[in-house]
Amino acid sequence: MDESKDLKLRIKQMIVETLNLNDVDPVEIIDDKPLFSGENIITLDSIDGIELIMAIQRNFGVRLDDQNLARNILETVNSMAEFITANIKAS
Repeated sequence: MDESKDLKLRIKQMIVETLNLNDVDPVEIIDDKPLFSGENIITLDSIDGIELIMAIQRNFGVRLDDQNLARNILETVNSMAEFITANIKAS
């Protein structure tokens, strides 16, 4: 499994665990579908977003201080993976 797929699976598992989505299989979350729009298997709200930002910071050791940017980063699993990858390499 390549690093990108592994990271995306870790992100999906983190989403399921952080939000206590016991009835969701992480593998079913679609990488490139928006997580806030109802197009994906899960639909997040703003409270979920705050919890996920804290989880990303805790699990991956990256900082995310700009709330406007947070919405873009949380848009899809792909956008979260890109942010994490870019910020881990930068640190």
